[in-house]
Amino acid sequence: MSRLVVDASVVAKLYFPETLSDRAESVLLARTRGRVRRPTLLAPDLLYAELANVVWKRRRRGDIDMEEARSVIDEALALPIVAFPSVELSARALELAMETDRSVYDCLYLAVAIAERATLVTADERFANALQDGPFAGRVRWIGQD
Repeated sequence: MSRLVVDASVVAKLYFPETLSDRAESVLLARTRGRVRRPTLLAPDLLYAELANVVWKRRRRGDIDMEEARSVIDEALALPIVAFPSVELSARALELAMETDRSVYDCLYLAVAIAERATLVTADERFANALQDGPFAGRVRWIGQD
């Protein structure tokens, strides 16, 4: 069974239709077909704070109302994502951030992918591109990649 780390950029696309939302939906809501099994979804617990911030920004702009904002968070919390405590990942994420010149926030997801031998799926093309020529290229996939 495949193991995928999903970041907030992917989860947000599930609730806010935009480019590549269809791909986010296929990653997050994969259905069992025949002998193919649903991937195990993983993330640092930071995912929920980042998603809540996206929801707050959408509410602040008037894109959604309070009920919709609450619904997004409730639905996201119900997704079958195994969350890892950021406190246990922070030291490794800092090392990765210094090594890759990417944010500690992004590197929390990368730390989970490395520790769990999983692939990090992101909708952040800049982040994915920044890692494509280094030692973590095989661990990160941009959601728009074929």
